[in-house]
Amino acid sequence: MSDVFYKLEDTPPLKLLIILGIQHVLAMFVGLITPPIIIAATLGISTEDKAFLISMALIASGITTFMQVKRWGPLGSGLLGVQGTSFTFVPAAISTGLAGGIPLICGMTIAAAPVELLLSRFVKRAGKIFPPVVMGTVVMLIGLSLIRVGITDLVGGIGSEDFGSIHNILLGLFVLIIIIIINQFTNGILRVGAVGIGLLAGYIVSALLGSIDFSPISEAGWITIPVPLKYGIKFDFAYILPWIFAYLVSSIETMGDLTASAQNSGEKVDTPLHTERLSGGLVADALGSMLAGFLNSMPNTTFSQNNGVILVTKAGARRIGYAAGTILIILGLVPKFSAIISVMPRSVLGGATIALFGFVAISGLKIIMSQGLTDRNLFILSISLALGLGIIYEPSVLDQLPETLKKIFSSGMVTGGMTSVILNLVIPEDRS
Repeated sequence: MSDVFYKLEDTPPLKLLIILGIQHVLAMFVGLITPPIIIAATLGISTEDKAFLISMALIASGITTFMQVKRWGPLGSGLLGVQGTSFTFVPAAISTGLAGGIPLICGMTIAAAPVELLLSRFVKRAGKIFPPVVMGTVVMLIGLSLIRVGITDLVGGIGSEDFGSIHNILLGLFVLIIIIIINQFTNGILRVGAVGIGLLAGYIVSALLGSIDFSPISEAGWITIPVPLKYGIKFDFAYILPWIFAYLVSSIETMGDLTASAQNSGEKVDTPLHTERLSGGLVADALGSMLAGFLNSMPNTTFSQNNGVILVTKAGARRIGYAAGTILIILGLVPKFSAIISVMPRSVLGGATIALFGFVAISGLKIIMSQGLTDRNLFILSISLALGLGIIYEPSVLDQLPETLKKIFSSGMVTGGMTSVILNLVIPEDRS
């Protein structure tokens, strides 16, 4: 891009650097805090522990952002890529967490991360090994499986006393409508931050209606100290496949995000240097995710929302990533900030996530369409979705299987993903 105002190695003035860093944090903030909130709600942990998980997610995001934007030998891409926990890992974390809690989530986060280290050695072949029809199918299954989480949260969350109440439904729909209006009728930074604005509006309305208990905020301290593996660590390799699939999808997303970041920053992407950057980006993803696991958080990857900010601001300097990373770490070190987020009503969160998870599902379809909706690809997609969603809708069909197989195939992402891999290998290419 010739009209980039601040290119990759430029240094914006400090004041502008901070402003741009804040914009990048705001763009990815909802996507970053939502996974720990969903996991906390699913596992039924306390508000205090939920706030701690949010703090750790922010700190891990800040540290791994530094790892991504600064190249240390084979580590990092040296591009403006802001890191955070991806929705890609939420289905695997939910099934794993229900079996072994936070310790097992941390253990599997660490155990499966070397997948990205391995893939970093085969950057040029990644697209051939995992073609769009396979990756797109898996991404669609991720989004479609999470929609159930979003819709139950929108009406109050399973287990809540007011589940399905008119109050919850109207509040969740209010957030969703705000997001729709901003997304469709505005441009620029406002559109990029549509989900965050919707959440903020819902939070304010909830506070005015007296629907929020603010006592956890007053009880929270001002400084939190990161405690590695605070809840312990466990491993159960019967659950490894969902995590491997999630890391594979994350790797493809990272390469796409970093390529877009390079283009938006005025860099060429058809060079050996760019291949090295992609490889370094995957190494940063892998090591950053292992670090996140030790910090009681989930895997970290690049966020595509930040490429929208680069386009809008015309500033692609990687030093902006240092500012964003610093802001994320500071926010994570302040428990009161995490407590403010932790008391958010689930119906407010559900109004936002139902939109986000729909976007995830459609992004999977767009990945497949990039290769063309041929008869072959449609057949692979149809069978894979049918089996994957079938497991999600009726998990009892696995009740007679041995426990290990039941754990493996209880994930619709694994069942559908493996189906797409096998069909892609055995079905001949379309003849033209």
